[in-house]
Amino acid sequence: MGAKEENYRHLGETMIKKFRKRNIDACYCASKEEAVKKVLEMIPKEESVTWGGSVTLQETGILEALKSKGCRMIDRNEAKTPEEKRQMYARQVLSDWFLMSTNAFSADGELVNIDGNGNRVSLLIHGPSHVIVLAGMNKFAPTLEDAVRRARNVASPANCVRLGLKTPCAATGICGDCADPTICCQFVITRHSRHDGRITVILVGEDLGY
Repeated sequence: MGAKEENYRHLGETMIKKFRKRNIDACYCASKEEAVKKVLEMIPKEESVTWGGSVTLQETGILEALKSKGCRMIDRNEAKTPEEKRQMYARQVLSDWFLMSTNAFSADGELVNIDGNGNRVSLLIHGPSHVIVLAGMNKFAPTLEDAVRRARNVASPANCVRLGLKTPCAATGICGDCADPTICCQFVITRHSRHDGRITVILVGEDLGY
């Protein structure tokens, strides 16, 4: 095990304790393959699964693995009209499991997320019976302020480039604090889970996503 991997493991063990103080379940997986195995163990075959947009989920291949397992996948991209999108969102709200990553997490165990329409963060806040947050250790930030800064200056510019959005940050790589109605409309800080066992953070000892 290299120094970086060992440091991630130590940091992961520390963060598990921090998350649990906030009533957020957490575990550490050394690799994305181990994380996928963990998620497959957690989610029963007969239950419904939906997810928010996430490069991390794509990089791990977890959605394909769950589909192969036979889970009922609720894919928002299948909706073609505004009415279908509304109906799909209603199905997502009532789903058994919601998968996402996070833009950052602080050393105190707070999750920081930026969203445009708010559908991703709204499902984190309320609705699905269970939420799994799959996060590479590169999402760590020492303080809440650093976590917000990371979300604005690392995650958001990269996602704007990925989505082909013509925003100041996509051109400069730095948050321009603009008023454009893009992916930075909603800032959500999750500092505590009110419901026991609802949110689980799976920390992965790799650099994943933005």
